[in-house]
Amino acid sequence: MSIKDNLQRIKTSLPKDVTLVAVSKTKPVSDLMEAYDAGQRIFGENKIQEMVEKHEQMPKDIQWHMIGHVQRNKVKYMAEFVSLIHGVDSYKLLKEINKQAKKYDRVIDCLLQIKIAEEDSKFGMSAIDASTLLQSVEFSALKNIKIVGLMGMATFTDDMKQVENEFKFLKTTFEKLKHLQTENCKLETLSMGMSGDYKLAIDCGSTMIRVGSSIFGARNYQ
Repeated sequence: MSIKDNLQRIKTSLPKDVTLVAVSKTKPVSDLMEAYDAGQRIFGENKIQEMVEKHEQMPKDIQWHMIGHVQRNKVKYMAEFVSLIHGVDSYKLLKEINKQAKKYDRVIDCLLQIKIAEEDSKFGMSAIDASTLLQSVEFSALKNIKIVGLMGMATFTDDMKQVENEFKFLKTTFEKLKHLQTENCKLETLSMGMSGDYKLAIDCGSTMIRVGSSIFGARNYQ
């Protein structure tokens, strides 16, 4: 199956209110261009440097999503062009994104990452921390970011019941926090689900899925 075929197969199976982020990390620009030529405009990368290089080489109507863990000292490299930052897990990081966005007179959309998995390796805030943050005075002072939704990564397991419970917990958290609308917070996007579990995630209320290997094939980490 070609990248184009894979994309079309996935897109035809998605409800129209679900956004597909093509996770292109470690893949060459030629692969991304094949997806681009097939109509894909949203790409997700997990390393800022790699995303910057691809952004420089590729068409400018692409929306770049930063889906990996973000180091504060690297935010400045993507602040000029990034469309959405998925993994925001602290006020300190938000403050840095705000500071860098201001330099370009931009408002950068962000998702708060909620920790739903049991694994220690996964980043994220607790639902309570997220709620506290969104209602804080410090947060309301950040004028160059906007929290547009939540993101979560389920436990890496074959136990789909556990994955389902984690997705449902994130959906419940999303519904609870939705009423906290302010100038810089309007929760509309629920980003959960990847190649192995996106159908289940959609059933649980996901509006944005991050799919890599089902489009581009297995990753080559060298």
